[in-house]
Amino acid sequence: MDAIASHRQREDAEGFAALLQRHRGIVYKVAGTYARGIDDREDLAQDIATELWHAWPRYDPQRSFSTWMYRVALNVGISHLRGDGRRRQHLVPFDAALHDAAEATGDDHERDQHLRLLHGFIATLDPLNRALLLLYLEDRGAREIGEVLGMSESSVTTRVSRLRQRIRDHVAPPTTA
Repeated sequence: MDAIASHRQREDAEGFAALLQRHRGIVYKVAGTYARGIDDREDLAQDIATELWHAWPRYDPQRSFSTWMYRVALNVGISHLRGDGRRRQHLVPFDAALHDAAEATGDDHERDQHLRLLHGFIATLDPLNRALLLLYLEDRGAREIGEVLGMSESSVTTRVSRLRQRIRDHVAPPTTA
């Protein structure tokens, strides 16, 4: 029995490693959304990978791996943000990676400014709306977003519509009366 169990565990580990490698972008996107600073993002990415491994035995192969992965990763990201948020409450630290990325594309100042405004807006969102916007910006459909976040498609559609309006209001230039 031990040899069979060991062979099965090795196959599971190899399958998990292959799927994690194929979908690693999800880990980085969620870590980038819920953590600030390079060290913090790397720690969160490691925490997400660890939690994925712990949850791996409960994964149902009949369901989409990426949807399951988003669900686990977002739960870890939200927990991280809530724990970290209590310590930092209203501080928005300087993000050198975002600053450097914006400077590197200096040929389109207006686009860079809109990108900064969007990142600033995302930083103000509560964890659930942040997850919703991340999935929406990933072109995930309302059904998949609903599966990941545990809400109905109509609720997703309504919340996305409200977020889009809030973004428009946030990035719109001030009107002069």
